[in-house]
Amino acid sequence: MTDPSLLLKRLQSFEFLRGLDEADLRNLAESAVWKVFAPNAIIFWEGDSESNLYFLQYGSLKILKSSDDGREQVLRFISAGELFNEIGVLAKRPNPATAIALEESGIWLLPRQAMEAIILAHPQTALQIIGNMADKIIGLVTLAADLSLKTVEARYAKILLDQAEGDVIERRRWTNQTELAAHLGTVPDVLSRVIRELTKAGLIEMDKQQIRILNRAGLAERAMLRGD
Repeated sequence: MTDPSLLLKRLQSFEFLRGLDEADLRNLAESAVWKVFAPNAIIFWEGDSESNLYFLQYGSLKILKSSDDGREQVLRFISAGELFNEIGVLAKRPNPATAIALEESGIWLLPRQAMEAIILAHPQTALQIIGNMADKIIGLVTLAADLSLKTVEARYAKILLDQAEGDVIERRRWTNQTELAAHLGTVPDVLSRVIRELTKAGLIEMDKQQIRILNRAGLAERAMLRGD
């Protein structure tokens, strides 16, 4: 996946780059650097000044904040096909969180200089990147509200409803209760009790490969989505 021509095809499909001609996109692709990160590798640390826009070609990442006593809050998971670190490109500020690979992950690093050249020549691209950032900010606001106002059960039920394709959530190797608990702002023991309760209530069932929603309406009620 180190061939820039393959990256060019992906760039042509990005909504935030719409309106650019092929020459601009080709220059951006040729400036990119390809890196592969092993599972649990640090992509960047909170506080680092990172000057690249990242595109995750394959793999999975988590973005987290850590406290001085070692507690972690997972802010979001990043899946293949997503961009991240817009702050480093547009705001030139230190990273507000740490990015860690959950499995082997191939990432394209798009240098700030190349992105700045495009933004200066095509201001609409900056607006489109800002729009992409705004969506993520809305997601963080929702996370903050959920952590403050909803129970662990409600937060977990909402994640299941959001992630389900049909009524099935595929369990990836790294999607364990420790990672999910960190995302939900709780500990694995509490999450285990929630899962047992939802299973006992006949709302979900799970095995090593999948979580299946058996009663979507009932799960939505547990997620406190009745008024949504």
